[in-house]
Amino acid sequence: MQQRSLSLPGREDDVRAVARVLGSTGTARTVLVTGAAGVGKTSVVESGRLAAVRGGAKVLRLGLSTAEGEPGTAALVDAVCRLLGRINDGRLPVRVTEIRRVERRTAGRDGGLALLSTIGEVLTDAAEHVPFSLVADGVDGIPPATASALGLLLRVFRPAGLPVVLASRPAASGHGGGHLPLAADDVLDLGPLVPDDVRELLSRRLGHPVEPDLVTAVTHSLGPLGGNPGALLSLVAGIEQDDALVKLDGRIALIQPAGGLRFGGEAEQLSALGWPDLPPDAGRIRIAAALARLVATAELRLEDLHRMTVPDPGTGRDAARAVDQLLTQGVLTAAPDGRVAFAVPALAAALRTLPATCDVRVLHARIVRAVLDKLDPVSAGTGHPRLAGHAVAVGPELDDTVAVPLLLAAARRYARFAAPRAVGVYGAALDRMRPGPEASGVLRQALGLGLRHADHAGALALAGPLFASLDAAPADAGADLDFSARAWCVAALHEHGPRHSEAEEVRRCAALRRMPAAAGLAALGGRYGIGPLMPTVPDCAPGTDEPPRGPLPTPAEVRLLAAVVGGRAESELARRDLPGAVEGAAWDRLRNAAAYGDLAGALEAVLADRYAKVGDSTAVRYHAVVRDYLAGRWDEALSGARRIELRGRSRGSSGVAQLARALAGEIHWMRGDNERARAWLELIPEDASHPLIGRAWLGVRHASGEADEAYERGWQQVEGARKSGVLAGLDRLLLRLVSYGSRDGRERDCERAQAELESLHHEVDSPMTLESVLLGRALLHRDADSVRTAFLLVRQRGDRPLALLARECMVLVDEDSHAWLDEAVREAQSLGASTYLRTMLAVRARQKGLKLSVPRRRAAPARLSESDMRLIDLVSDGETNRRIAALMACSEKTVEQRLTRLFQRTGCRSRVELAASRLDGSLARLGLLPDVPDPRADARSVAPSGHTDPLG
Repeated sequence: MQQRSLSLPGREDDVRAVARVLGSTGTARTVLVTGAAGVGKTSVVESGRLAAVRGGAKVLRLGLSTAEGEPGTAALVDAVCRLLGRINDGRLPVRVTEIRRVERRTAGRDGGLALLSTIGEVLTDAAEHVPFSLVADGVDGIPPATASALGLLLRVFRPAGLPVVLASRPAASGHGGGHLPLAADDVLDLGPLVPDDVRELLSRRLGHPVEPDLVTAVTHSLGPLGGNPGALLSLVAGIEQDDALVKLDGRIALIQPAGGLRFGGEAEQLSALGWPDLPPDAGRIRIAAALARLVATAELRLEDLHRMTVPDPGTGRDAARAVDQLLTQGVLTAAPDGRVAFAVPALAAALRTLPATCDVRVLHARIVRAVLDKLDPVSAGTGHPRLAGHAVAVGPELDDTVAVPLLLAAARRYARFAAPRAVGVYGAALDRMRPGPEASGVLRQALGLGLRHADHAGALALAGPLFASLDAAPADAGADLDFSARAWCVAALHEHGPRHSEAEEVRRCAALRRMPAAAGLAALGGRYGIGPLMPTVPDCAPGTDEPPRGPLPTPAEVRLLAAVVGGRAESELARRDLPGAVEGAAWDRLRNAAAYGDLAGALEAVLADRYAKVGDSTAVRYHAVVRDYLAGRWDEALSGARRIELRGRSRGSSGVAQLARALAGEIHWMRGDNERARAWLELIPEDASHPLIGRAWLGVRHASGEADEAYERGWQQVEGARKSGVLAGLDRLLLRLVSYGSRDGRERDCERAQAELESLHHEVDSPMTLESVLLGRALLHRDADSVRTAFLLVRQRGDRPLALLARECMVLVDEDSHAWLDEAVREAQSLGASTYLRTMLAVRARQKGLKLSVPRRRAAPARLSESDMRLIDLVSDGETNRRIAALMACSEKTVEQRLTRLFQRTGCRSRVELAASRLDGSLARLGLLPDVPDPRADARSVAPSGHTDPLG
């Protein structure tokens, strides 16, 4: 923290306390500011000093760290004499002479007590003539003898009229600084920052609001240093060095670096952060760097550490001794099963960027060889599956005849309790195996495991061995490779990728074309706005029919998933081919999902209970975005779109959902932020095509004053959708053309769009096309019965954005236009749809001769955080401040400060009133309770949200 003067949130009361003491010149009072390394002691003292100086006080520093002379009273004398030289009252020679005279006279006698007494008297005289206060920072860094002399001076020979503020880490046993708390009138113990203050500090440091996920990632990477400002700022420096920050929607967000979040700075700075109580040592740092590499690639146990006991070639230090020190200092942790890890992940990530003490592969090889000396490879992999990571790290030096059986045995063991890890180990084994029947069988096991457990990212990583096997396979590749190719295509669809060079794409397409069922699956990408893994659907049928089994879609189900995006005739034909028909609510959900390119929703509707409703693939995340968009939870939808975007950028070119970008642009357009809407839409490649993309661009271009281009490009999108056969969702693009045409007086566009809508409904005949046709008739012909029917259908389906358009239509056709206008305004306000208020509803109001009245919305009070609610609950339980501090891992001072802020925000005057407000519902009535997410709306599940009516 010494390199930054950044003010710290959550420390305001501490700064005021320091400033108050330093400003009270003429009063002898000593305050000790203490806390762990990096917690912000220097920042608090410096901010308090500046505040006192601005208030007119004279504040001098006692330079103990630069004092000359032997540690103890001699060094203290030198620092005091230098300080006296900055007091200009003409009495410097007298004061210095008196101190030096006593120093010479008492040299070697009475332990320096007479000298300390004289220093106290001289400082009293100086403070009487020129009132000043004194600051001593970094006392824990000075020799113990000097700290002991300072503590004795302030405790026994305290200078009268001199305020003193000290800053020091808690002194270890035997360090002279242990006397300082006894000499202090007050001790400010700075605990870690609470999450709200961490978010505020990040926002101040980065200059913009930050994404909640950034706060979560930073806190996780810091481990026990999670609320430590010094560690946090060093981590931010590392993130900036890795260019891992991006600005989305005016917020700073994180692109996860490949090596994880790390501290910035050189080796010495890492040492100060990681083990501040140990002296700097280059050998220890190199050994820690080797350990960091070991734990990053494989599971390390305590029993493995003795194999690092070779002396370090750079310093001759015994590695075992260094490891013991790291364990004692809490840098390394050991789980009950002996598993070793770094307590602070960011420290481990930073250490991995430093030179290691030896070739880490040699250490991995020793660990593997120690077990193989006693067991055969299969027994070793079965009994010690953690050896798989070490075997992979050893590389080609471990013979394939040993490595492959070990890895396969470990993968089978992991499959019982850690499926993602098993998939990765299977992949490592396959990288060493030649294509053939054995490799094909292993591929089927690995990809089947990934499919069942929704580990789509892990399954996607098996592309190398899969396509190598397909290239080497005969014309009839066999059941194992057929299954594996289909499972891999499902994973690729879920992760919206991957993208490769043109030559690699040609190679993969050629391989998949030999597998009709897999090719049919791959072609779904183009139908759902993902981007085709195959340029076109093969002419042949996508595989022979088979009974439904497991989470893999059958060829008949794939045909239905593809057909539902097109017309009614092909959809009905595909439905008849299914052994069990998709009917009723499931059929409606399927068609709704197809309209938004929602692959996860479509698979859930077709596969029902066979679909794995878990995981965090791009498709599952996009399903949550669609659900939130339709329900009017637009903040959540935007947050989900940002998560998808960041996840895709972190993984390179795969995992980016173009339709999530389109929905984010649509929401921003509806909210009147055309700049952000354009920023999202411009991320979509030119060759990406889907009616949802065209609909969003139509709104943005029209709102930007580019009406002619908006209509022209809109019609091009309509023609492109018809040409590609993607008709699901096209009705909403056409309805927007009708709406704009009726508003702008472009009768030709309006009538053409309505005619296209009528024709589309005849081809598709879905509830959504019916709603659009009815609303289009209302806009074009002022048909009241049509809009009333459509409004009921839209409400039942739970589509709030379309329900807003239905209300707009009711303003035009219903006799009670004013009441419908008021309701439409309220709904637009609840969605934050300011563009709709300013444009569409204002135009409709003028067309009906009504005055648009927009009530001013009162700013909602800032909600309490989860940590605030926990504090209130602990107060309600009757816990003391000391007990609360222990439970919340902070200081009692922090608890007092947070309670004071809670009293101010809630209007409560006591702990009793605060507890009562929690129990009697006062906090809820004030709008202070935090939002509680609906567990059914978790992005990790694609279960249908039901048919509740969000419009009340």
